[in-house]
Amino acid sequence: MAAEAKINSSSNGVYGAPSDAKVGEKRKEPASPPAKTGPLESLDEWDDVLKANVPKQHRTTEAKSVGEAKLGGIITGDETKSLKEEELGKDKAAFRNYVNSAQQERVSKFYTEQHREMTFDVVTRLETKYNALDKELLGIWEAMEYLTQLVDNSDPDTDLSQMQHALQTAESIRKKYPNPEHDWFPLVGLIHDLGKILALSPKMMEPQWCTVGDTFPVGCAFSDKIVFPATFAPNPDTKHPVYSTKLGIYSEGCGLKNVHMSWGHDEYLYQVCVRNGSTLPMEALYMIRYHSFYPWHREGSYEYLLDEDDRKMLPWVKEFNQFDLYSKADCTYDPVALAPHYKAVIAKYFPAKLRW
Repeated sequence: MAAEAKINSSSNGVYGAPSDAKVGEKRKEPASPPAKTGPLESLDEWDDVLKANVPKQHRTTEAKSVGEAKLGGIITGDETKSLKEEELGKDKAAFRNYVNSAQQERVSKFYTEQHREMTFDVVTRLETKYNALDKELLGIWEAMEYLTQLVDNSDPDTDLSQMQHALQTAESIRKKYPNPEHDWFPLVGLIHDLGKILALSPKMMEPQWCTVGDTFPVGCAFSDKIVFPATFAPNPDTKHPVYSTKLGIYSEGCGLKNVHMSWGHDEYLYQVCVRNGSTLPMEALYMIRYHSFYPWHREGSYEYLLDEDDRKMLPWVKEFNQFDLYSKADCTYDPVALAPHYKAVIAKYFPAKLRW
């Protein structure tokens, strides 16, 4: 078998939202899908979709990169704002401690299981199972309420519920970028882990190893930049004649849109957003889809798979990451008090009910 077998790119990219009957008279209908059903080829093509389907006032940015952004100071050129260490509650170096954190045993056990089980065949099976979005019909805030039940076993930095982590991330972003013109950015902070309902919905109930944790490509060799790399040894893909090679089933520069990532909340929520016609900009969708892809945005791995769009979007993913990671603290927020603000922003970018 050739080491660069062709990928079925239509299985993992950007799709139009499936149609179904209205649920109540007030439901906001998803935007019209793109003319094609496969993945978008470039950011220019995404701009065309926005212009065709999204009201102008919702097109919060059409920038091709951070350097070209015109967002009233949110990010301009190299003037990327960052959280100061005195605001973190602890030194940055203390985060993502996979050596001797208070949660070391729990975290090590999680990654041992995830890395053993997450094969290419498992991922494609889960993609087929969940991309149909036929398990639940929920609004965003309804789905958020599930997160009060979950503590992430892969996270060495917090023992708080995922609802509190969501609010911490959103509020830290809103503090830095309060301009209503950029309300999509704190919203991404609020919902970025919402795909973790995979482990919580009675109609899903997936184990955490295929729900949470850092993500990585499957169908090609596992990078040694992934946390706990030695735990991939029992994974059968490490001995597969194609999947164990550098490029595996992919071609150099194919773009992350054509790469199957380890299944989990990132990819799932991305598919929920796109297939339900969310009007979030491309920058937001990259943050959602790749915020757990630490081997890429933190370690610089898998460069050979990237295309121009990935490189343009990387600074946005990195900008989001500082809030996702460094906002974790002991302070908590009252979701009831914050609900009116975030429900209003949610209504701007999402239909009242979404297929999950």
